[in-house]
Amino acid sequence: MVEKNASNVGYVARNLLLCLFLVTSILFVLSWFFVLHSTGHNRFLDYALLHKSILSTADDVNSGVSTRDNVEHYNGDRPDNVDGEMDGRERGDCRCEKKEKAPASLKVYMYDMDPEFHFGLLDWKPEGNSKRVWPDIQKYIPPYPGGLNLQHSIEYWLTLDLLASEYPDAPKAKAAVRVHNSSEADVVFVPFFSSLSYNRFSKVNPHQKTSRNKELQEKLVKLLTGREEWKRSGGRDHVVLAHHPNSMLDARNKLFPAMFILSDFGRYPPTVANLEKDVIAPYKHVIKSYENDMSDFDSRLILLYFQGAIYRKDGGFVRQELFYLLRDEKDVHFSFGSVKNDGVNKATQGMHNSKFCLNIAGDTPSSNRLFDAIASHCVPVIISDDIELPFEDVIDYSEFSVFVRASDALKENFLINLIRGISKDEWTRMWKRLKEVEKFYEFNFPSKEGDAVQMIWQAVARKVPTVKTRVHKSRRYSRTVTGPEKELSSLPIPRNFW
Repeated sequence: MVEKNASNVGYVARNLLLCLFLVTSILFVLSWFFVLHSTGHNRFLDYALLHKSILSTADDVNSGVSTRDNVEHYNGDRPDNVDGEMDGRERGDCRCEKKEKAPASLKVYMYDMDPEFHFGLLDWKPEGNSKRVWPDIQKYIPPYPGGLNLQHSIEYWLTLDLLASEYPDAPKAKAAVRVHNSSEADVVFVPFFSSLSYNRFSKVNPHQKTSRNKELQEKLVKLLTGREEWKRSGGRDHVVLAHHPNSMLDARNKLFPAMFILSDFGRYPPTVANLEKDVIAPYKHVIKSYENDMSDFDSRLILLYFQGAIYRKDGGFVRQELFYLLRDEKDVHFSFGSVKNDGVNKATQGMHNSKFCLNIAGDTPSSNRLFDAIASHCVPVIISDDIELPFEDVIDYSEFSVFVRASDALKENFLINLIRGISKDEWTRMWKRLKEVEKFYEFNFPSKEGDAVQMIWQAVARKVPTVKTRVHKSRRYSRTVTGPEKELSSLPIPRNFW
């Protein structure tokens, strides 16, 4: 009897505990329901919308749309329009369009330097007693000298582009805009036409002790290092143009903290110029562009083309050796040539009629011949082991060029067998790609979207984060430096800085 009563008590106790658990659980759920309801909005909708936004953002990253543009409608708590009807994104309605946000233009502060450094080298002078620094390019643009001078004229095109960015009718697609407050700028642009200065004023006249080119470089160094903008960054955020390999010979070792825009690093030690801080820019091609190119593999009768200086110093010995290896090949054109005696027109005709065009290292790793080949849709054959190519971080040159090591090219029959072994289909693929990329190497005024001018500015913009990091690191201990050490801290950067 006692055992039966004990069993009944245990049964009742278990049922009471079960009922208590169920009641407690129901009250807990109801309490959360009332808490959520009291906020005036269903949080589960928020999480669903956020999840949907994240998925949409992932898709947009693949299509190049900024993630910020696609999640700004979600503020971390609830959608902006919680008091109204759901918009198209919340309803799953696809009628709303994605906002395509153009890349922000590079902000450039340009020194208002005396015309003797820029357009004065083109014999431009302000009218009357005017103290104008710049020509009114809406009325008159000082012409740049032709011939081989043009190949290193990037300083001219970039300066014009900055001046034009201020006009109301400036092209909408601007890679760089001029600002007049240096503290707002991403970089500081130095408008010295250094290549033109070298080409026209590097010789010492009988009545001079030094050349005008050297005098201008001395003035430039004094001007820049005395500016507050230079002292503020140690020159790291300054953009200096020295595209001609012999330009800035006297000033480059004093201005090396700056970002140089160069054609190659052939005549620069790595402590002065290197790919980490500097930009390689294309030459302006000299031959005429091949417009309305309807040629094909069979209509281009010359297999391999080279015309130019054959006997060169430094790395240029390869040209001489290749001349002896290739001169007797019946479908190869390999001869001396220059701009004289209608040389440009002859080269234009020859490259337009050739399947492959040789680009061989000369006095320096690069030459204008590569960009002449691109403009001719003649597949470049690049034999230059130390060459650095413009925009190679965004352009794959192997899609439209053939690269050959110098040591291989000098092996008997290696080069000619390699070129003959490239099929018609492979050549046609590269030829089509050349026609697609040629716009990246065209200099225009006003600049056009994706042309050489804008590509150079974009290359500069890609260096800006690194420049800012260097500048910020240099300021780490500036507050703790005093006395003579403080003066030393404002001196140029040590050579091993880069």
